[in-house]
This record gives sequence, C-alpha cells and structure tokens, in this order.
Amino acid sequence: MEKNRIDAKTAEIENNEMKWVHDSSVDYKGRVPLRDSTGSWKTSLFIIVFEFSERLSYFGVATSLVLYLTKIIHQDLKMAAKNVNYWIGVTTLMPLLGGFIADAYFSRYITIIISSIVYLMGLVLLSLSWFLPALRPCDHHNINNTCTKARRVHEVVFFIAMYLISFGTGGHKPSLQSFGADQFDDDHVSERRKKMSFFNWWSCGVCSGLILGVTLIVYVQDHVNWGVADIILIGVMAFSLIIFLLGRKSYRYRVPSGSPLTPMFQVLVAAISKRKLPYPSNPSELYEASNFQSCNGRFLCHTEKLKFLDKAAMLESDDDGNIAKKQSPWKLATVTKVEEVKLIINMIPIWVFTLPFGICMAQTTTFFIKQGAIMDRKISNNFEIPPASIFALTATGMILSVAVYDRILVPSLKKLTANERGMNILQRIGTGMLFSIISMVVAALVERKRLKMVHLKMNVSWLVPQFLIIGFGDGFTLVGLQEYFYDQVPDSMRSLGIALYLSVIGAGSFLSSLIITIVDHVTSKIGKSWFGKDLNNSRLDKFYWMLAVMSTLNLFLFVFFARQYSYKNVQKVVV
Repeated sequence: MEKNRIDAKTAEIENNEMKWVHDSSVDYKGRVPLRDSTGSWKTSLFIIVFEFSERLSYFGVATSLVLYLTKIIHQDLKMAAKNVNYWIGVTTLMPLLGGFIADAYFSRYITIIISSIVYLMGLVLLSLSWFLPALRPCDHHNINNTCTKARRVHEVVFFIAMYLISFGTGGHKPSLQSFGADQFDDDHVSERRKKMSFFNWWSCGVCSGLILGVTLIVYVQDHVNWGVADIILIGVMAFSLIIFLLGRKSYRYRVPSGSPLTPMFQVLVAAISKRKLPYPSNPSELYEASNFQSCNGRFLCHTEKLKFLDKAAMLESDDDGNIAKKQSPWKLATVTKVEEVKLIINMIPIWVFTLPFGICMAQTTTFFIKQGAIMDRKISNNFEIPPASIFALTATGMILSVAVYDRILVPSLKKLTANERGMNILQRIGTGMLFSIISMVVAALVERKRLKMVHLKMNVSWLVPQFLIIGFGDGFTLVGLQEYFYDQVPDSMRSLGIALYLSVIGAGSFLSSLIITIVDHVTSKIGKSWFGKDLNNSRLDKFYWMLAVMSTLNLFLFVFFARQYSYKNVQKVVV
C-alpha cells in the first residue's frame, strides 16, 4: 500500500513537471511557461509566416539587384557583380552584430521588432527613390525613367535604402530563426523531435517566400515598375509584423544574460594564469557549479580535447568547494564554461571549410541571373520570363530536397544508423557541398556550349539543371548549417549561432568579389580577361571550372575535420 502511494505521488510530481517548461525560458509575464499554452508549432507558425514575408522582400530586391545596377544605374557587368556581392556580404555578415545584441542585451523578441522597423524604413526609402521627382533615376520630365546614366542623387539614396535593408536583416534574421527554435524544449522528447523538423519546414517557408519574390515581385518590376513592387513589399512586411505581434502572449522568451563573449575570455584568462599547474589525474576533480540555474539549466560533459583549457576549471590546492564559489570567474571557471569555449574553437575549421559553398552560392544571384538575361526566355509570343524569376528553380530544388530528406531519407536512415536525425549534421552539410560542385561543373559545360553558339540565342531551359542542382545542395548544406550552428553553440549564443550560419554566405560573397578581382587582374596580365564588358566577351566557363576544382579540394579537407569533430554532449539533469 505504501509503495503504491509513493508511486502515485511520484507520477503526480512527474505529470506536474511535464506541464511546465523548465529550459530557462519564460512566458510574456516572466513566469515559467505552461507547456500546453505556449510554444511548439502553434507559435512557430506565426514566426514562419513573418519569415516568409521577409524573404519575399529580400529576394524580390536581391535577385533583381544585378539587373537594376546594369539597366537603371548603368554599371558594367564587373562593377555590378562586385556591388551585388558587397551588398549580400554586408547583409549576411551584419547578423553577427545583430545576433550578439539580441543574445546579450535586447532579447530576441525586441531585436526582431526594432530591426523590422529599420527594414521597413529601407523599403519605404527605396520606393521614394523611384516616385519622388527629385530622387528619380532620370530627369523628372522623363516619365519612363530611361536614360544613359542615373543621376547621382538617385544612386546615393538607392544604396542608403539597400543598406538600411541590410541593417534590418542583421537583427531580424538571426533573432527570428533562433526565437522560432526557442519555442521547442530540448528536454522534452516530443518537442525535440518537432524541433528537428522545424528547421526543415522553416526552410520551406523561406523558399516559398523566395519563389513568390522572384516570380510575382520580379514580374511587377519588369512589367509595371520597380516602385510599385516596393509598395507591395512594404504592405506585406507591415501586415506580417502585425501578425507576429498578435502571438505575443503565446511565445516562450529567453532573458538576455549579458555578453556571451565575456565567459569565453574568462576561461582563457583563467587557463593561462594556471598554465604551470599539472593536469588533474581525474576529470571529476575539475570544478563544476552546483546550482542548476548557473548554467542556464544545462551542464556539459567533460571532453578530452583542448585539455589546456581544462586548467581554467582546476581548483588550487588550498581551495575547497565553498571558497571556489566565491572566487572570481576570471580565476576559476566551471567545466561547462570550459566546454563552451571548446565548442566555439572546434567550430572554426567547419566554418572555414564551408566558405567555398558560400562562394558557389554567390554565383546564383550574379552570373547565373545575368546568363539568363541574355538567353531566349520566351514561353509564348506574349510572355517572356523575367531573368530574376529563373532563381525560383533554386528554391524549387531546395523544397524538393528538404521534403525528400524529411519524409524519405530520415525514416530510412534511422533504421540503418540508429541516429534520430538519420545522418549526423556534418554529413548532411557535406552532401550539399558535393551538389554545389556538380552545379559548377554543369554551369561550366552549359556556358561553354552557349559561347560556341553565341550567334544564336540559346534557350533559357539550359540553365535549369545548374539552378536545380545547387538548390538540392542548399536543402542539405544550408539547412544543415542552420541546425549545426544553432545546436552546437552555447545555449546563451543561439542568435549568434544563426548569425554564424549566415556569415558563411556573407563571407562567401566577399570572397567571390575578391576572387573575381584577382582572376580579372591575373588573366588580363597573361592574355584576355575572363570578365569582359558583357558575357559574350567573357569566359565564365573557365571561372566555373576553377570554382569546381577549388570546392572539390576543399571538400576533402572538410571531410577530414568533420570526422574528428566532437558534438555537444549535454548532461541529463533532473530539475
């Protein structure tokens, strides 16, 4: 009888604990969240809808940027490609700053709202630069805005608007995605599985926005004007912000915990100050906090790599547990803090060796689009596909690969690997990198064929394979990078983790511009430049072959480091 009462009491306590979310998140009033009324898919849908509208705006602007710079502002191909890469680079590197601010000071929710307002300001200014007579590309008497060179004032206002969008994206993108993932509890079996699908379906929402952006918005740009397209984007973005705000009471929030970089510096300083101490014979002698809340609810297991850093968690010979609690964090760190620094250091090679994928991606919004612009895009006598709309094929490929992965590969591979993800995250990333190499090879072959028949207009359908293949690669690598950087960074750096994934694309764009400059300089010295005034006087096929070879060599290095990588190992702690 007594045993039954104890079992019943234990079951009651467990059921009560399951009602609440104990992952250090809070509800909108700062209380422990109730599981049934907060988070999970019911709130993630608000967030995915908001991301859909932001990606609609971003790709509606980004994919046509190279065409705007060449047709309206009248820059040459080389300068336009560089400016596009610079803008994409800044746009995808700014999240490093936005993610840091969100994690350390403002919170993700507040950062989302502020950055969305800045984003809207950029869209409004972009629209004004087209409609206000004083800011138009051409003299206000020219109602068609066609001229041989855009006015300087339009060029200045246009780039200010574009970089306002960059700053808005810098806070919006990392905060919104990490805020969405925060709606799932890692310590709850069902919610943890839902989170794995969240990144896949998040990407489907992104791709849906992309497809609509490069079809409907680009069509309006081509057949009405750019200003009307900007007004549509303003309306959609403002409406989705209101929808996002309506879900305020049902979200789970994370309280900012100060700069996530400070604990890292504390570990390094403590380790250096104790560099002469011998390593302990047993890792259990290393110091770990006894307070569950001091580690944001999760402790990390000790690992054998980068053992030098373990000295930061070593107790001095005259220390005891009570004295250790009072020591300065610059002199003594916990095992969890040491392991968090190890996680960041172990990520550096992975980040570096995914950069060539970012370089390959940069070609889709520059040279791939420009190739489509000079090819035969007619479907009928009355309709011609806008050049930027071809980019929708990349999103189509990504949606297909995400759906196949989530619904077919994961269930099949689970049985073979006993891994709840099917394949581990780095294997998924490496698979996508292989697709990017194949895409560059196909692009080189297609461009070579186009140059051989330059006197004829090649049909744009020849570009379908290279767009679809790199889209397949995106479905593996981009989604894998999102999950990798969110999951493997310390819990206090989740927004910064998403920013690290975006920085792969940004750094890839900057490197693409640098490579174009170097290749242009070298090939000009030894003969004819690979980048001429237009595509017919360029040798993009050789450039694509160079990227394919470079990416292949890089993939071998990536596989080597991926095989050595140790994933985050969280201790199971009873609350």
